[in-house]
Amino acid sequence: MKKWIPIASGLLAGFIAATISFADFSSNSKTETASANNKSDAEKVYVPFGKKDDYYLFASGGHSGQMFIYGVPSMRKIRTIPVFSPDSATGYGFDEHSKKLMGGYTWGDLHHPALSETKGDYDGKWMFATDVGNSRAAVVDLKTFTTKDIIKVPNTAGPHCAAFVTENTEYMFLPTRFAVPLGQKYEKLDDYSSKYRGVMSAVTFDEKNVKLNIAYQVALPPWSYDLSDAGKKSSKDWAVMTTYNTEEATTTMEVKASQADRDYIVLFNWKELAKMVKDGQYEEVNGQKMIFPEKQKGGIYLVPVAKSPHGVDVTPDGKYFIASGKLAPAMTVFSFEKAFKAVQNKEFSGERNGIPILKYESVMEREVNPENALGPLHTQFDDKGMAYTTMFISSEIVKWDPKTGKTLDRVPVQYSPGHSVSAEGDTVAPDGKWLIALNKIAKDSYLSVGPSHPESMQLIDISGKMKIIQSVPVDPEPHYAQMIKADKIKTIEVYPKDPNNKDAVYNQKDTKIVRKGNEVHVYGIAMRSRFVFEAKAKRPDVIEVNQGDHVFIHLTNIDFDEDITHGFAINDYDLNMEVQPGQTNTMEFTADKAGTFPLYCTNFCSALHQEMNGYFLVKPKQ
Repeated sequence: MKKWIPIASGLLAGFIAATISFADFSSNSKTETASANNKSDAEKVYVPFGKKDDYYLFASGGHSGQMFIYGVPSMRKIRTIPVFSPDSATGYGFDEHSKKLMGGYTWGDLHHPALSETKGDYDGKWMFATDVGNSRAAVVDLKTFTTKDIIKVPNTAGPHCAAFVTENTEYMFLPTRFAVPLGQKYEKLDDYSSKYRGVMSAVTFDEKNVKLNIAYQVALPPWSYDLSDAGKKSSKDWAVMTTYNTEEATTTMEVKASQADRDYIVLFNWKELAKMVKDGQYEEVNGQKMIFPEKQKGGIYLVPVAKSPHGVDVTPDGKYFIASGKLAPAMTVFSFEKAFKAVQNKEFSGERNGIPILKYESVMEREVNPENALGPLHTQFDDKGMAYTTMFISSEIVKWDPKTGKTLDRVPVQYSPGHSVSAEGDTVAPDGKWLIALNKIAKDSYLSVGPSHPESMQLIDISGKMKIIQSVPVDPEPHYAQMIKADKIKTIEVYPKDPNNKDAVYNQKDTKIVRKGNEVHVYGIAMRSRFVFEAKAKRPDVIEVNQGDHVFIHLTNIDFDEDITHGFAINDYDLNMEVQPGQTNTMEFTADKAGTFPLYCTNFCSALHQEMNGYFLVKPKQ
């Protein structure tokens, strides 16, 4: 409870001051000034009807398995993109495409969304994400805001954080949170140090075929790996990621994994690692090319850092990386240039698991310790190169200068910020203006909904002196976010006709029901305000099959009009899917229940939406 005392004291002081102010009826000017300031703040976030927000905010949905989209500065939630978990609102996980993507899993833990980049700047094309719960990675198409591919990452347990992406989206790196034996085979915990590994996967993206692929993996020591970042400009061939539990504890980690004075940043040259793989310097493990640093030397180094870091961030100019130990009150600025010289001159202080440890004093540029700031985690940047670090324990954002270490400003948030995101903050050219604190705890900030409170996101104006402008609830809390200029994203309005899609039907007269043994294929259309499954039939909006038939319903939305989405559900069959304008979607299932089942449109589409229904008739077995 100690960490709440400074905040509570500040709130109490503010309350007393406000009471005195309002009690002094002769001081109306103070009240009027406060009212004017509040009005000015409201104007900053007000987006009038017919206008659009300046930025998209992509926030991870954590254990919901989804990604949340907000507009900034309004902070209005625009969309939920289903990624790793089913979504009955859109039928994600029910139609054939998304059901295959899900791979039989029923949930996911989405962390650390990462936008694709060109020359170190967001290009607005793709969004990547990782699933800690089931060791997966996904890509989302930003033309349609839909998930296009998901891969299972072998030899790993919990890819907690992508190293965002390299300067031109050559790679996305997935270090793991948990150390396990390769292939997750059974091994005794007594053999943890010798038979367990933390694995980093180098993932590539085939944009033409919209496919994620694993290029190679690195068998790292059995530690936990956390927030990562890729280099920029002069450091573009490098990346950094944080570690904890270098003590290699297996139980009661909150005690045993906090014994050593320091953990490490893993500094690696991804181009050198790729060359090693190309030259055959790897071993094959469960079908994957894997580098073992104790055998295949080069390209990977350790940098000592304050205990239990949760953040490492590369400055926009690519010259420095900043790490924060959450059990230490200081941030450390490291120099890439010094690190390169230390590597060249072999300024090592030893090694762990075959990986050289660079001397701390050879790489460190400066240590920064803002007064009374506790629990530094994650850093973002503005257009002037200034740094903004979340302080988890003292519940504030601290602004400071990486070149001097001088504290410039600070603002309290409610409460315990983990990550933060600034406008274009992970690029070579941040925008400045806005920063959002992603808070773990909201306490009594919003209307009560029982013992469990929503977490919060707080919008902070950083164009001058930092000031909180807006606070919005979010549930569950975002584990990371990225903010991109709205005009970089070019969405489509409708799906274009695809003459190569054998399941698509674009005209009522072409609708048909085809039987192949016990397989039934329905080629139908949805339009305002009817379904047509077989135009020549007496009842064109009825599907009739036999009990036990294997049914495929291929449905095309022929309303080529933006925002006219149709749904398709069969009552009591636990089935639902969505078809966007121009889209063809497929549902596959076995008609195992005989009887009469209404089918209907689940997405409001017209004044006669209620009339958009039909029947699914299943003849019982004789």
